[in-house]
This record gives sequence, C-alpha cells and structure tokens, in this order.
Amino acid sequence: MSQITIILPDNSTKVFDHEPTALEVAMSIGPRLAKETLGVKINDSKEISDLRTPLKDQSKVALITTKSPEAVEVIRHSCAHIMAHAVQEIWPEVKVTIGPVIDNGFYYDFDSPFAFNEEHFEKIEKKMAELVSKDLPIHRENWPIAKAIETFKGMNERFKVELIEDLAKKGETTVGIYFNGTGWFDLCRGPHIQSSGQIKAFKLLSVAGAYWRGDEKNAQLQRIYATAFGDKKDLELYLHNLEEAKKRDHRKLGKELGLFMFHEYASASPFFTGKGTTVYNELVNYIRELYMEYDYQEVITPQVFDVELFKASGHYGNYKDAMYFTKLDERENALKPMNCPSHCLMFGAEKHSYRELPIRMADFGRLHRYEKSGAIHGITRVRTFCQDDAHIFCSLDQLKVEIYRFVEMLNKIYHVLGMPNYKILLATRPDNRMGDDSVWDRSEGALAEALNELNLPFEYSPGEGAFYGPKLEFHFVDAIGRSWQTGTIQVDFNMPAAFDLKYTGEDNKEHRPVMLHRAVLGSLERFIGVYLEHTAGHLPPWLCPTQVAILNVTDRVNTFCEDLQKLLKEHKVRVEFDRRNEKLNYKIREAQLQKIPYMIIVGDKEAENKTVSLRLRDGSEHKGVTVDDLLKLITTDIKERHLQSSLAKAATTNESQAKTE
Repeated sequence: MSQITIILPDNSTKVFDHEPTALEVAMSIGPRLAKETLGVKINDSKEISDLRTPLKDQSKVALITTKSPEAVEVIRHSCAHIMAHAVQEIWPEVKVTIGPVIDNGFYYDFDSPFAFNEEHFEKIEKKMAELVSKDLPIHRENWPIAKAIETFKGMNERFKVELIEDLAKKGETTVGIYFNGTGWFDLCRGPHIQSSGQIKAFKLLSVAGAYWRGDEKNAQLQRIYATAFGDKKDLELYLHNLEEAKKRDHRKLGKELGLFMFHEYASASPFFTGKGTTVYNELVNYIRELYMEYDYQEVITPQVFDVELFKASGHYGNYKDAMYFTKLDERENALKPMNCPSHCLMFGAEKHSYRELPIRMADFGRLHRYEKSGAIHGITRVRTFCQDDAHIFCSLDQLKVEIYRFVEMLNKIYHVLGMPNYKILLATRPDNRMGDDSVWDRSEGALAEALNELNLPFEYSPGEGAFYGPKLEFHFVDAIGRSWQTGTIQVDFNMPAAFDLKYTGEDNKEHRPVMLHRAVLGSLERFIGVYLEHTAGHLPPWLCPTQVAILNVTDRVNTFCEDLQKLLKEHKVRVEFDRRNEKLNYKIREAQLQKIPYMIIVGDKEAENKTVSLRLRDGSEHKGVTVDDLLKLITTDIKERHLQSSLAKAATTNESQAKTE
C-alpha cells in the first residue's frame, strides 16, 4: 500500500504505511495524548467518529480527548452500554433494545418482566461501578449481517434482530458489534471510549414507559434515564442543577402562584387565571408597544379555514398529522396551526407597490396543533397557544435590513427581560420540503450573510428548517444553564409563490415578495413556562400579578392603608391590602411565597408620620419611606420595566462597593 498522509488541525502531517486509526495517530504524537483520546472528527465533520475508524489518505482529523467539550458525548454512549451490561448481568431475562445519547445524558430501553424502581437502581449502579473499576477494554468487530442475526436470535434478543433486518433491507452487509471486555456485546455504530475505566462519574436518574420505536401498537418497554461525566465535579454540579430545576419547575410554580390550571375536559389546553392572564397580557402589551416603534400592523384572522388554504400553503401535505379537522357544509375544514397562510390571503387581496414594502403583519391569533400525549409538558408543550407571530413581506434587497431589525428588536426585548445569553442556530433544508434547491440556496445564503455582517456567531443545524424555508433559531440559556429555543426568523420564497403573491416594482413590472416568518418570544404559553423557571418565579415588578402588598400591624392603621391602596390603584399599580387578623411575620411569609416585589408595612408610628416601612422580596428593609418617595419608586420601576426594585439594585451596588473598600 502506498503511503497514507493524515492532516492534523495545525496542518502538520503524519505519514503511515497503512490506513491508521485515530488512536494510532494519537500514539504517533505521544502516549499521553493516546491515553486521553476518545474519538475523532474527520474532514471538518460535526459528527464524532470512533477512534478505531481506519482513516483514508489526506484525511483531516481533529482528535476528541478527555478535555474536549464533545468528550462527554462519547463517554455517555459507552456508559449506556455499561448500564445495559450491568442490567443483564444481574437479570439475564431482561432484553435490550436501544440506548442513545440525549441532551444531558442518555437512556436505554429494556424489555423487562418486572418494573424497575429505586432498589433496582442501587443494584444497577453498584454493578456498573464494578464494571468501570475493572477497566474493561472496549473493542469493535464488524460482523456479516447473517452472523449478527443468527447470534442475536440465539440469544432471544428479538429487538436487535429486527434492527439488523432493517439494516439489511437498506443494503447494509455488515454491522458494528462492540464488546465490553470479552463477554457482553451489543449492536452499535459507535463511537465508544477505549475502556470502561474512562467513565469517571455516572448516575441513574429516572424510569419511564416507552413504546418500541415510539409506536403505541408495539411492545411497551421501560426506559431508564441516566447521565455520565468525565469528572465527578461535573456530575455534582449537574445533580445540583437538577435539584434546582425541580424547585423551578413551572408546573410547581404555576400552581403555587395561582397562574394557570388544566382540566380533563380540555386536554393539554391551559386555563390562565386572573393572575396568569395579567402576566400574559403584560407581555403582549410590551410587544404591542414595540410594534408601534418597529412599524408593524396588527391584524386579526379567522380560526377555521377550508382545507384548500392549507393545501395551497403546503401544510396539508407536510403538517397534516399535527392539525385538527372538522366538516362545515359538507366540506373539510381545519383549525389553523399557523398564521402564515391567512396573512398570505390578506397580502394577496390587494395590489401593492414597491413603495408600500415592507409590509409587516403581526397576529396574536390562537393556534391549534395536535401534540402526542407523551410530548405534552405543563404549559411548555400544549395543544392550543398564541405566538407573538408576525410575517414580513419585502423585496429581496430589503431582506438583510429586515433581519437586522428583527435581531435588534429581539435584543431589546431579551435585555428588558434579563435574558442576555443566547446562541444562534441556522437550521437548513429538511428532507421533506417545498421548492427547488436553488431557492433554498438563496434563503440559507441570505441568513448566513446577515449573521456574518452583524458579527453574530452561529452554528448550522442541518435538516432542521421548516418545510417552506430555513430559519434562525435563538436558543436562550437560562439561569441554570439550560437551553430553550424561543425566537425564530424564517426566510420563505416558497409560500409567496404558492399563493402567487405580487407587487409592482419601480420598473412597473410584477415582482414576487420575499416572506419572513418571525417570533421573538415564540409561543406565549411556552415562554411563560420557560421564564418562570429562569426567574424561579421572581418576575420583574412590571410583570407581577400583585405588585404591592400592604400589611397592617394593627386595625388602627386601616384607614391610612386604604388611602394608600387607593392612591396606588389610581397610578395603575396592582396592589392588595392584607387586613387579615394574623401576625405580621405570617403575612410577610405569605407575601414572600407569592413572590410579591414590594411589601408595605404600616404600624402606628408609620400611620402617624405618614411614612411606611418598605420590605423588598430580597429581604431588605427600608424604614421611614415617605408616601411620595414610595409612589415615585414603585411607578418608576414598573413604567421603566426594571428587573428588580431600584432600591434592591442600589443596595447591591453599595454592598459591593463596601466589600471593595
């Protein structure tokens, strides 16, 4: 064989007399690197390949080591095998299915004659620790399909047999088999670490039911969720954040704060209480204010349409399974899952000149989409919701400016809401899509160009675009490091063509507009759920259902409290007077549990001096505050949409300065 040249990240090369593996490349550089190598990326691919993969001539490689951010993905892949190995060593009658890596961990689905519980978890973790301590070497063999089927049939592993038979139908002739040591093995593509000892920390988390291949007609399995890390400190931090996430669960907070509820008569459809509706409407009102600034016109469109509309838009062909249908006058109709087709009808109903563009239509219309019961989660995944939805019809040369304006608006809103950290993904064409590749090339190119000119870093998300166009996804990173997709903007050349939309250009000829689909918060229901978890329920004063609680020490001060309540209400402050015959500490505790930002405490001295003692929800107290100062403070905080009270910010700043001095 001729010489094989491998290119390293710094463009230096290594030469071999055979096709080397990534591990051999690492060994040629040094034993320490070889010991730390877990995988490899080949020719700038985002996919991690197994360290045992033979490398072709001129392959450009980037080794994945224990210090690489991607290391944890390979570790978790192997830990899933260790978990399955442990389960079958303890209970040989349990059959294995699949065990993929997911966000923050992995799972493995088992066909078990008994239900797993916490006691079983302890046994599994003990056995896993034993397998890890043995530092079992992990090696791969490529088996012919026939041998693999025969072997797994002999083991009564029917799920593995089904998977292999499917691979055979796709034309595969061999499959990868990974061994832990010399005994236990599993069907897998990889990648996997060198040996079990490279797994430094793991934890079984929970168990849930799952259907084989996600089909309710198939066998019901048990899915054990777990996680693994290359360092015990990382696991401890993750478990801490997991506990914090439980405290912040929006379903728990929503109940405690009395914001929303559900009922079996309206499956996966939230009811917002008076308090919850206040939060909802304050968000809508804020977005509406910005629509004035950014020249959007708000429209109202119907809920139910003849299906011919959705056939024209492409939703019937690409989105039918997520839609609700009904019959009206013997014709098939559907509840709208999106606003875009109705906005196309509105644009197409009139003639337009280039002078009118861009036309920006905003719509807070209610949408209905069918979500499978297994996907439903509180108010973050529901079947009826509203978006801060808008569609922009513009010319091609206006496209970048509109993307810039959208990002500017998004930054302004996220800053006000205390959401500075987000990452951007450019989601490209999916397999199931409308339009020619040339159209997609233009759309994806326009988004990438705009981001580059704005100096905004982004990553590609291949195949994750909408069926009508690519999109930018804004993934907000919350207070405990979790990522949530919120805002999005999509470039669409296809739907304007489907509806034959036109405008008259400067040349007096007809032209096709470009359509931008955009939302900053996304689904308001989902956003409120995410935001509750981000803030742990401590909403900014302007969003709080109750902004002020007046707490009397004695009934003798009730008249002063009532006058204060009336004054605050006149200034549009949401205020409650807690006149219950309870101890002050009890009332303070109740107000804190409701996360009310301002607690006004009034005793005899305060009533006599026409002052108040102001307690903030951070626990700080400010005595002798005049009514005028109090009113100015609270109304300014609300009007200017401060994240917290100005007094709280001032106290924090003074404390920091004192520490510095």
